[in-house]
Amino acid sequence: MHPISTSLDKVDLLMERGASIPNPYTIDIGDDVDLSRISAVGLTLFPGCRIYGARTVISSGSTLGAEAPVTIDDCCLGPAVELKGGYFRRSVFLERASMGSGAQVREGCLLEEEASGAHCVGLKQTILFPFVTLGSLINFCDCLMAGGTSRADHSEVGSSYIHFNYTPDGDKTTASLFGDVPRGVMLDQPPIFLGGQGGAVGPVHVEYGTVVAAGSIVHRDLLTKDRLVSSPPPPAFERERHPRTYGHLGRVVRNNVVYLANLVALEEWYEKVRRPFFARQEFGDSVCDGALQALAAAKEERESRLRAMAEKAPLTKAAGRQLQEGVEGLCAVFGAQSRPVGSNEERFLAGLSSATAAAADRGYIETIQGLTRALSALGVEWLQQVVDALIGEAGALLPELGLQPGRH
Repeated sequence: MHPISTSLDKVDLLMERGASIPNPYTIDIGDDVDLSRISAVGLTLFPGCRIYGARTVISSGSTLGAEAPVTIDDCCLGPAVELKGGYFRRSVFLERASMGSGAQVREGCLLEEEASGAHCVGLKQTILFPFVTLGSLINFCDCLMAGGTSRADHSEVGSSYIHFNYTPDGDKTTASLFGDVPRGVMLDQPPIFLGGQGGAVGPVHVEYGTVVAAGSIVHRDLLTKDRLVSSPPPPAFERERHPRTYGHLGRVVRNNVVYLANLVALEEWYEKVRRPFFARQEFGDSVCDGALQALAAAKEERESRLRAMAEKAPLTKAAGRQLQEGVEGLCAVFGAQSRPVGSNEERFLAGLSSATAAAADRGYIETIQGLTRALSALGVEWLQQVVDALIGEAGALLPELGLQPGRH
C-alpha cells in the first residue's frame, strides 16, 4: 500500500475500508487528521466535505453533507450523527444528533443523544440535552437546555428565536439555563417550549414545563413549573442612558454562578455515570473526553466573562467593589481542586451499578429512564448538593451579591 501522504490518499483508504464517498475528488482531509479515529463503517461523505483537526473523531454510521457541503474542525462525533450542511468547530455530537444545512456550530457546543436543529441554526457555547429540538433560523448561543423524555416529548425552540447574549455595555455574562442539570440528566422532566419569533435576554433561568408564547421576549427568570407565559412588547420610551450602572448586578452574577455550578454537576455526571456507557462504543473514550473538554471550555468561557464584567463594575457600589476584589476567588470555586462531594453520591452510584449489571444490554438512555423513582431521586439530590455547595461557597465570598443555595 502506498504511503498516506495526501488528502486523496486518505479518502482512498476510507473507501477501501467501506466508506461511501460518491465524489472522492471533492473531499479534503487535513494533514493533521488521524484516520485511526475515523470509522469507515456506515460512513457517508457527500461532495464538498472538509475534515480537519487532530482531535476529530467520527464514529460509525455518520453522514456528512447530505444537503450542502460540511466542514468539521476538531469535532467529536458519536455513532450515527448526521450533519447535513454547514460549519462545525470544536464541538461534540453524541449518538444520532443531527443538524440541518446552513448550520454554524462553533466552539464549546455539546449536543447529546438525538438533539437536533433544522436549517440555518447558529450555536456557540451551547449544551443541548437528549431530544432537545431547535427549529430553523435560530441563534441560540450561551445556553444549556434540558427537558423532555423522547423524540415525541421534547424541549423545543421555535423558528426565528434569538438568545440575546450581548449587552449594550459589551458584556457576555449572559448564559441562560433552560431547565437544570440535576433533574435534567434523569430524562424525566416535562419539556420546555420557547415559541417562535421570540427571544430571551440572558442571563435567565427557565423552569421545566414552561411554555412561552410565540413572539414573546423573556426578560426575567421563570421559576415556577408548568406555566404558560406571554410577554407583551415593552412600551415605547426615550430617556438618558447611563452606561455601566449594573442595576441588576446581583441577579446577573447569581445566574452566572448557578450556571457554572450546573456545569460542574454535569462534569461529575460524565466522569462518574456516563463514561462507562461511552466505553462500550467505538472511540467512546475519545468522545467522552471531547465532551469533558467542551464542559471545561464552557467553564473557562463563563469565568472569563465574569472577569471582564468585574473590571467594569461600578466601584461606587459595595456589590461592584466586592465582585472586582473577589472575582478570582469566585472563579476558583469551580475548579477541580475544590469540587464538593454530595452525600448521596455513593448510594446513587452503587444503585446505578446494580441496575446496569442487571441489564447490561441497555444503552445509556434506556438505563437512566429505567431507574426506580427512589434511585433517580438520590441522583438528583447528589447533583443538587454539588450545585448548592458551590453556590454556598460563592455566596460566602461575595455576601453583598445575595447568593443563596437552592434551585433558582
